[in-house]
Amino acid sequence: MFKLAANLDWLFQEIPMTERFAAAKRAGFKGVEILFPYHHALRDLVAAREAAGIDVILVNTPLGDDAKGEKGLACLPGRQADFRASVARALEFAKALGAPRLHVVAGIMPEGADRKAFDAAYRENVRYAADACGAAGVVAFLEPLNTRDNPGFYLRSFDLAAEVVNDVASPALRFQFDVYHCQIIHGDLIRRFEALRPLIGHVQVADVPERSEPGSGEINYANVLATIAQSGYDGWVSAEYRPKAGTLAGLGWAKPYGLGSA
Repeated sequence: MFKLAANLDWLFQEIPMTERFAAAKRAGFKGVEILFPYHHALRDLVAAREAAGIDVILVNTPLGDDAKGEKGLACLPGRQADFRASVARALEFAKALGAPRLHVVAGIMPEGADRKAFDAAYRENVRYAADACGAAGVVAFLEPLNTRDNPGFYLRSFDLAAEVVNDVASPALRFQFDVYHCQIIHGDLIRRFEALRPLIGHVQVADVPERSEPGSGEINYANVLATIAQSGYDGWVSAEYRPKAGTLAGLGWAKPYGLGSA
């Protein structure tokens, strides 16, 4: 059976970040994600994790320059040095927090840009990230994002992400399957999960269209989660959604999948 984790950037927003570790543990989660830990003092995050006694399972690479609207650096031509520095910073946080997974955020490709230049930069940077993560004992992940929420995002296709993972062919590079993004981009969730299963090392969930808790929208999560469990996937499934009526009030969907169990 898979294990449930809480995304601390999306859940428990009613309390400060350093209090969310303990709140997730009390709610029954076995692990937590922190997508953007870089706005917080690392020592405070480490202390909060240790006090709560909960695993940090994943962080993201830094997004870049907020003022310029950057959303990752991996695809940007001419920014290889900045990207490598971002990987080094991410690995520093991952090591201190004990996180074994690192989502390499692709970035934005402006409309009308030279696609070939972005393709070349992305593949070069992903190879670098896989090598750096492998040397650090961490696994890098690629995650496609929908362009409705993320206009211009470079990695907008699950097929392209799978192609890059296969081409790089590194044990330190896996596929991050976000059910919410998959539904918006492609649909056909169950067949797509089954086809990509050999590449998948991490799963995230939210419902469509509001990006709220499973069971609140159009996705048949009973079937989707049953498929994930029956596939033999025993990794993490992370709750990465916007609770409709508070985090704890919206956790009923997770009870059949072990939330709150020993």
